Amino acid sequence: MMRLNEEAKGVYVIALTPFTETGDLDLESTDRMVDFYLERGATGLTVLGMMGEAQKLTIEESQTYVRRILRRVDGRVPVVAGVSAAGFAQMQALTLMVMDDGAAGVMIAPPSSLRNDQQIVTYYKQAAEFIGDTPFVLQDFPLVTSVTIPVSVIQTIIDQIPTCVCLKHEDWPGLSKITALRTASETTGKRRISILCGNGGVFLPEEMARGADGAMTGFAYPEMMRDVVHYNEQGNPERAQDIFDAYLPLARYEQQPGLGLAIRKYIMAKRGAIATPALRKPGGALSPADISEIERLIARQDRRLKELG
Repeated sequence: MMRLNEEAKGVYVIALTPFTETGDLDLESTDRMVDFYLERGATGLTVLGMMGEAQKLTIEESQTYVRRILRRVDGRVPVVAGVSAAGFAQMQALTLMVMDDGAAGVMIAPPSSLRNDQQIVTYYKQAAEFIGDTPFVLQDFPLVTSVTIPVSVIQTIIDQIPTCVCLKHEDWPGLSKITALRTASETTGKRRISILCGNGGVFLPEEMARGADGAMTGFAYPEMMRDVVHYNEQGNPERAQDIFDAYLPLARYEQQPGLGLAIRKYIMAKRGAIATPALRKPGGALSPADISEIERLIARQDRRLKELG
């Protein structure tokens, strides 16, 4: 079984949860979605994330969905599962469930109740005790969690918790965090962990330049992230930037709070990755004007990509 480690790199796509128009899990679309991601260069998948509507699933549905993903992936890439929960007992149960089914690791976001640095460190130490030797991703997304994690705290967690193998970097602004963590590992011998970045990929060229290992996000065009990571690794950041610039207007549009997931699902359905753009309630809904803007941005993006060749 694959296990997540400090060498994780590339594009770990945050997978959607497909639903039918009546709100049921759409497992056929789940299969098609996995194929879509892998065909476009995903080196890993992350499921039950914040943009995966995990909070809208029952425990039984979560297991059904994760098992379907793992069966379709069939060991081709590692799968990480979000297990953030209100209490450690539920987190432990979710972790045991997904790891027994074949996941490579789990992702943990801090609860909004944490108020100071020591509480954050203590929380992750306790979480690590409950999930045992399971490798985990530390999700740093203060715009959603309302928990700001300073670089010094992230470094303490890295130093004191060996099962923390990856940072999902989503602080904004936060590029200086990447620089500080990479400087610590390169100049002082601190353990180097993987840094994969979120926020829809809108800062990916800069993040790669600062020392990130790739992306962990769900922009509806994963091939953009694949190409940006690839060309940076090949020493051609200008080509990476040109490709990124072609996608940026749509990536920016997709980042609208409260509406971004509806936009993402609309595009994914349009691209044939899922059967319908349905969200499970409550969820945002697109207006005719929204759809018109999306279609315009896609058309402009397509023209620009043809120009780039």
